[in-house]
Amino acid sequence: MKETAGDLFQKETKYFRGKLSGRPLLWHAKPKTYKEYPEAVKVELEIPSSQGGLSLWTAIGTRRSVRNFKDIPLLKKDLSQLLWATQGITQRAMDFEFRACPSAGALYPVETYLVLNSVEDIERGIYHYDIRDHALDQLQTGDFRLKIAQASLDQDMAFASNAVFVWTALFARAKWKYGQRAYRYVYLDAGHIAQNFALAAVGLHLGSCQIGALYDEEVNALLGLDGEEESVLYMSVVGHPR
Repeated sequence: MKETAGDLFQKETKYFRGKLSGRPLLWHAKPKTYKEYPEAVKVELEIPSSQGGLSLWTAIGTRRSVRNFKDIPLLKKDLSQLLWATQGITQRAMDFEFRACPSAGALYPVETYLVLNSVEDIERGIYHYDIRDHALDQLQTGDFRLKIAQASLDQDMAFASNAVFVWTALFARAKWKYGQRAYRYVYLDAGHIAQNFALAAVGLHLGSCQIGALYDEEVNALLGLDGEEESVLYMSVVGHPR
């Protein structure tokens, strides 16, 4: 049977005992941990809460994929909570910033973008999550519901939801340490983030559905990404369940 690209990737990125070649870490060449949009308008977010809410076990037991939503805006404070639960900084210690989700080597290659369709007190448009300041970078304003739905293999839920979270990877952040195996880790990182997102949505009495079926380059074009150094990995919609 002919090996496909996926087969070769899995085969060529395996680790074998005694065959791991050491590679020095070039600290001067380490990519930046945070992506910045210095010219973007900043949208401040509420301070997230770490108290109360649904129990973890209840959230796990009641999580379901939700694809139909009511026409009710998402609260701004709930958007803040979702962002913090996925990639927010949970502790600062010894010049290091711990986040809500694990990341291989603490390299955090995943970035969060949002297509906001209906959120209280925030214009419709495309945004980037500024993790350090827990704020949004406003990249474009306007109605992008149709474009994001089309890029999501024409799935209506992306049009009807309050917001579409788009997770991308800056691959160099992980490749700096892990070489070609880094590609395995960025997808694992995205999975950790999406699970936290799904459980946080339940905790806020919201519904979410994760999206892996998408037209990569259409999403990249919408976000202004080159598709090589940075590319979409995964998406999720969120809203009030119908």
